[in-house]
Amino acid sequence: MTFPRTELLFPPRLIPDLKDLRGREWRKLIEYLTPLPETHPDTLAFCLMMIRLNACLGCVSGSYRFMRGCEICSQQTIARYQGSDEELIKLFSWAKRDLERYAEGQTDDLMATSAAAPEPELAPDEDEIEE
Repeated sequence: MTFPRTELLFPPRLIPDLKDLRGREWRKLIEYLTPLPETHPDTLAFCLMMIRLNACLGCVSGSYRFMRGCEICSQQTIARYQGSDEELIKLFSWAKRDLERYAEGQTDDLMATSAAAPEPELAPDEDEIEE
């Protein structure tokens, strides 16, 4: 069995693929991030946000999410996110702040900060809705 190109953490190469899934503010964020190098702090922060939203740390080889691939998983996560674009941008800002704190060596409160972040609200898949 072959799988589509998959990674275990959200790859920056997929950022442009998320552009048309939300509103204007989201599109502006993606357009800003797309030309940045993978090592740019904002690219890294966006990837951290997506890793959190997608629950990438729980994705394992052989799982349904893994077999579908990062691209589909990420697109579905963003498309189904029930919060506003502003809330997604706030999550991006939190990820930026967490990376800045980490770079400064302030790691003691990062877990507490991550725990305080709201859980993503996702709309159910059409195939998950029971009639």
